[in-house]
Amino acid sequence: MSQLRTQRRRYIMTIAPDHTSVGFIGLGVMGHSMAGHIMKAGYSLHVYTRTASKAESLVAEGAAWHGTPAKLAEACDVIITMVGYPKDVEEIYLGEDGLIAHAREGAYLIDMTTSSPQLARRIYEAAVAKGLHALDAPVSGGDVGAREARLSIMIGGEQKDVEALHPLLSLMGSNIVHQGQAGAGQHTKMCNQIAIASNMMGVCEALAYAESAGLDPETVLKSIESGAAGSWSLSNLAPRMIAGNLEPGFYIKHFIKDMGIALDSAKEMNLVTPGLSLAESLYQQLAEKGYEDKGTQALIKYYTGV
Repeated sequence: MSQLRTQRRRYIMTIAPDHTSVGFIGLGVMGHSMAGHIMKAGYSLHVYTRTASKAESLVAEGAAWHGTPAKLAEACDVIITMVGYPKDVEEIYLGEDGLIAHAREGAYLIDMTTSSPQLARRIYEAAVAKGLHALDAPVSGGDVGAREARLSIMIGGEQKDVEALHPLLSLMGSNIVHQGQAGAGQHTKMCNQIAIASNMMGVCEALAYAESAGLDPETVLKSIESGAAGSWSLSNLAPRMIAGNLEPGFYIKHFIKDMGIALDSAKEMNLVTPGLSLAESLYQQLAEKGYEDKGTQALIKYYTGV
């Protein structure tokens, strides 16, 4: 990797609203809010998304729309991506019309999609060879964390790049941790998703038990969410389960994707993950029954009858 660093000189940019143009690709449930925070901070915002209507409100507020990732890349000093699947990330970064082929020399590329650690390393190596900077920086916190700029951001890449980009990252998250070299951010996100997977089963089983025992689930929550059983999912998603609100803060289809990446990575490391395997199988059953575009809290349907 040290040989790659010598192929082209990469300079460290000072990030500030008055002279830094920021591109954002992917304006879904979380990406739209994240991009909005950047524009509200005074940065020149450039956007692209496959569904143009998702960009309309940001464009109406002053963001510049570009018809392709390549055109966006040519206009920006920093480019952030928040898309769906590893195949989308690979195409956007490594494709013939992708970011690495068209970004300005010295530009910063930040992939905040939950994606493959191996792909993150490939992107980093290709970026360095072109005189670019690259970070894998997946996030956790869902739609609420994105709206309130309280995301947890886990980062793989070079320390000096993390430091240079901190002014931007802090507009989107409140817990920003450099985890190590390229790919380390994605590996950390896999740890996050593994912990959530088993926890979601526990939350659903607790609510199903409360219901079967004739208890009021809302009253039960008052006792258990602040004790040893407490978790983000219990406090934020259990109320949605009780209310029957299955709308996505994070899609089931994307969680299935994440669990698949984690299972593949665990297999490569000869690691047995029975909790993750069970959770993935339950969510697959929900997807087959038409719940793939619902939020992860729809797992409660498995326990109460789909």
